[in-house]
Amino acid sequence: MEVSIAVIILAAVAMVFLFQCVCVVPQQSAYVIERLGRYHATLTAGMRIIIPIVDRIAYRHSLKEIPYDVAPQVCITRDNTQVQIDGILYYQVTDARQASYGTSNFEIAIEQLAKTSLRSEAGKRELDKLLEDRETINRTVVAALDEASTSWGVKVLRYEIKDIVPPDSVLRAMQLQITAEREKRAKIAESEGERQKEINLAEGEKQAAIAVSEGHMTAKINNARGDAESIRLVAEATASAVRVVAEAINTPGGMEAINLKVAEQYVGAFGNIAKAGTTLIVPGNLADMSALVATALNVVKADKAGITAGATALK
Repeated sequence: MEVSIAVIILAAVAMVFLFQCVCVVPQQSAYVIERLGRYHATLTAGMRIIIPIVDRIAYRHSLKEIPYDVAPQVCITRDNTQVQIDGILYYQVTDARQASYGTSNFEIAIEQLAKTSLRSEAGKRELDKLLEDRETINRTVVAALDEASTSWGVKVLRYEIKDIVPPDSVLRAMQLQITAEREKRAKIAESEGERQKEINLAEGEKQAAIAVSEGHMTAKINNARGDAESIRLVAEATASAVRVVAEAINTPGGMEAINLKVAEQYVGAFGNIAKAGTTLIVPGNLADMSALVATALNVVKADKAGITAGATALK
């Protein structure tokens, strides 16, 4: 009975020993093994065998990219302005042995170096330039951390400034400056609008005046063309009438018709003169009206040659 109990105890001890010999390392992790107090090996992901009591897991490191929040700190700029800056950095353990023995606490070392580099960069710039040069400052801090963290088994991937907080007095002054700048831009925009408005109105008046003057010019040209056309038509009608009269004179009986017409007009002219005023004009010899008619006919005969020649020229 006692033998069986001893066997059970020994089996249990063996099971516990075997259980302690097996070590399972998670993915993206590294375990640093010390044997009798000295570094022995670095275990990567998977099932590994260690010797209990002799070996122990001294350090456990994650090989993932780890964000680390850098506590806010007060920095003094080149123009002696105190600003509070906080940031965040991302690092990754690349060598588990160096991360374990290179420094007592690589996270604190990285944070302090980041703060020191940030204060140095802030002191080189004035406040306005500090707010503009975030990207440049981030790259400078990462470069300084990379140079020092190689012996720590850590790779600093990037650093980002989260916030820059100036004092309340500076914030109020900046707000006033922003307000004044916005008012300035608004006034400039308003004046530009008024200027453009006046330009547009003047341009519109100019175009309207040009249109009116062109309208007057076109109307005068049209009137002149109408008068010229009217004169031309009257001249053509007169020439045509003269040609018809000349042709009528040369036809048989034409001269007699002209003589009759002239006699009628001659007699009618004396009648109109009598009607036009109170003075009565009569021929010297009222009994001899045929003499008056003969005188008019002699005038027609004298001008017959001239009328015929003029009609020939008009043709």
